[in-house]
Amino acid sequence: MSNASTNQETVHKVSFLDRESLHIPILKILQADGTPYEEAVLPQIDESLARRIYDACVFTRVLDERMLGAQRQGRISFYMTCTGEEAAILGSAAALDDKDVILAQYREHAALRYRGFTTEQFMNQMFSNEKDLGKGRQMPIHYGAAALHYQTISSPLGTQIPQATGVGYSLKMKGERNVAICYFGEGAASEGDFHAGMNMAAVLKSPVIFFCRNNGYAISTPTEEQFAGNGIASRGVGYGMHTIRVDGNDMLAVLAATQQARAYALEHNAPVLIEAMTYRLGAHSSSDDPSGYRSKEEEAKWREHDPVKRFKLWLINKGWLAEADDEVLYERYREEVLAAVKVAEKVPAPRIEEIIEDVYDEPTPQLKKQLESLKAHVKKYPQAYPKTAGRL
Repeated sequence: MSNASTNQETVHKVSFLDRESLHIPILKILQADGTPYEEAVLPQIDESLARRIYDACVFTRVLDERMLGAQRQGRISFYMTCTGEEAAILGSAAALDDKDVILAQYREHAALRYRGFTTEQFMNQMFSNEKDLGKGRQMPIHYGAAALHYQTISSPLGTQIPQATGVGYSLKMKGERNVAICYFGEGAASEGDFHAGMNMAAVLKSPVIFFCRNNGYAISTPTEEQFAGNGIASRGVGYGMHTIRVDGNDMLAVLAATQQARAYALEHNAPVLIEAMTYRLGAHSSSDDPSGYRSKEEEAKWREHDPVKRFKLWLINKGWLAEADDEVLYERYREEVLAAVKVAEKVPAPRIEEIIEDVYDEPTPQLKKQLESLKAHVKKYPQAYPKTAGRL
């Protein structure tokens, strides 16, 4: 008899379970006015950590504002904002060790900023210039930074989930005291990779934090059209994982949940699932128009739960931030980002030879042949490749 069946309750008449059978509370610490709930247990946080988190909040808001504008001006081809989900991303990132491995989906650039990615590095990636760490091979916002333990983003949904299971397992096998954290949306949780990755992590006891940003929509598809179950948290329980649901707009609740999730993952060499209930205030991407599938009234309602404003009010209440300092910080980053845009867009594109470097230890004959064919094509149609033709 399996271990799963030895402790089961026995009944003698038909008794079905449904979605209401599993009670999943939601962790809340901060109220909308920035004051903690009366019985709230605060996470481990001091002024230095709080200010580091808020600095990344402000930078991300400014970056989103400026770069969405740059995309509309035709200066970059694509952009995705983090607006409205900053607490989910930064509250969790701040709970990690800087050597914990981040496997992001595509809306977690705030976590990368928290790790130390510079304004110049953001710009070089989005403009795909010769200083881009990815050598211009990725579309904008598909960052990667080995030095910051931030794995390169891939566009297809869900691919990072089973990869995170493998990363966590490798950390365990090496005896390292670190975890992997895997970000994804509730839409990606409908992919087969989600189920494969979760089950592997639970069975192999991989120290990985699966962090679901349940922001209400998979592009234009609302959650009620995505699944009939009790959110994503119920699936963690089904796979035998420690699981928690948290207010994703509450910075302190996310921080507390992730701090304890990390401690559990390390102590037990086991995965944890966090479902953060939040809302994407902006469009899915610069190619999306949310007015086609949700109302302005709905958006206005969620703006009242702005995670950055709530955290800011808590900082002011603590005496760790003044309104005047906040205004200075926003203006400083607006100037810094705008100046970096003007510099990065003038940096030349990568050399065309770099397109086959770092694929294999040495470029294969086939790749070399393809490169020569590409060069011939660019030389024949230089007007179509203005950034590359002049560097052949």
